[in-house]
Amino acid sequence: MGLKQNLHNLKEKYKGTKMAPAFNALHTFLYTPNETTHSGSHVRVVDDLKRTMNTVIMALVPCLIFGIFNAGYQHYAAIDASLRLDPLANFFTWDNFILGAWTVIPLVLVSYGVGLLVEFIFAVIKGHEVEEGYLVTGMLVPLIVPVDIPLWMLSVAVIFGVVIGKEVFGGTGMNILNPALTIRAFLFFAYPTWMSGDKVWVHGAKEMASQPDAISGETILGSLAQNHDYAYSIWDMFWGFIPGSVGETSTFLILLGGLFLIFTKVGSWRIMLSSVIGAIVMGLIFNFAADAGWIKESSNFYGLMSEPFWHHLILGGLAFGIVYMATDPVTASQTNKGKWIYGFFIGFISILIRVFNPAYPEGVMLAILLMNVFAPTIDHYVLQGNIKRRLKRLKAKTA
Repeated sequence: MGLKQNLHNLKEKYKGTKMAPAFNALHTFLYTPNETTHSGSHVRVVDDLKRTMNTVIMALVPCLIFGIFNAGYQHYAAIDASLRLDPLANFFTWDNFILGAWTVIPLVLVSYGVGLLVEFIFAVIKGHEVEEGYLVTGMLVPLIVPVDIPLWMLSVAVIFGVVIGKEVFGGTGMNILNPALTIRAFLFFAYPTWMSGDKVWVHGAKEMASQPDAISGETILGSLAQNHDYAYSIWDMFWGFIPGSVGETSTFLILLGGLFLIFTKVGSWRIMLSSVIGAIVMGLIFNFAADAGWIKESSNFYGLMSEPFWHHLILGGLAFGIVYMATDPVTASQTNKGKWIYGFFIGFISILIRVFNPAYPEGVMLAILLMNVFAPTIDHYVLQGNIKRRLKRLKAKTA
């Protein structure tokens, strides 16, 4: 009660000043706001933006913990390939956790520290409340970047993503692009050597490149894009014992997180399901083209095109993007029919980019950003279609 009273006193002391948004943000983050409505008609529910954001964070925590262990595991497995013979026995170890925490936790701290600082600065300058929208973005960013990304690069990208991806549009609820993906897109195009290749996905891989016995840290998608075989089993890909961005490798945990978001009604099952359908349809089309001999085996496209269509669901960041980013309620379609269209094209375009762009064998980031732009147009035509059908029924009744 003492802390709450002190915060309340500070809030009252700085009420009406430029620093009021900063103290209000801390107060409402720790405690439920006391403000209640007294007039007019309102829909009263038990959730708010803060609780919605906290629900998504809870769904992301297992991916973060697994990513910490995986960062350490991939590092030691790159040095000693025999560890991959029994990943279950060599994965959840203190050595993996300590090394993973040493490399991953700084990414989380920088993401939250820089991002929230920018949010506070804009809140003080504009005189509006600090919004909770960055709580999820701050957790997503370290999970979708390579483990060895320099912290200064991450800081620059976070500033860009928060300012250009959100604040210029008016803040949380007004942005048209997913802020976390905007940050990753900035990193990819500004610092491509740190976001692609075979030396960025495993901690210390660039330093180990000179060691003749060290194995490559290339992702499975990177191997397939070059028509190379990969040494990972389906179960390795499903459980997540593979190189990749920090939190996107474990399809199993992402699936559990998706079910949790659906159960809590935070994530849209329509978008998730339609995205999977879109990816499967595109994968089947490519499998048919490869089996029919339309593409030569020497082609750069053949490796990914001939990969069984369902493998695409457990490779790369497709599952993570579908569950945690395509379902962003701000940048996604709002109508039920629009969600089906929006999600389908995310899955469809993701596999299209993945196959036809060997230099960037991952398409979910660009697919989601593209559909973010088209989401309002999709909803517009869905609504116009509903209006036309209703007018048609009205004319039929009055005729």
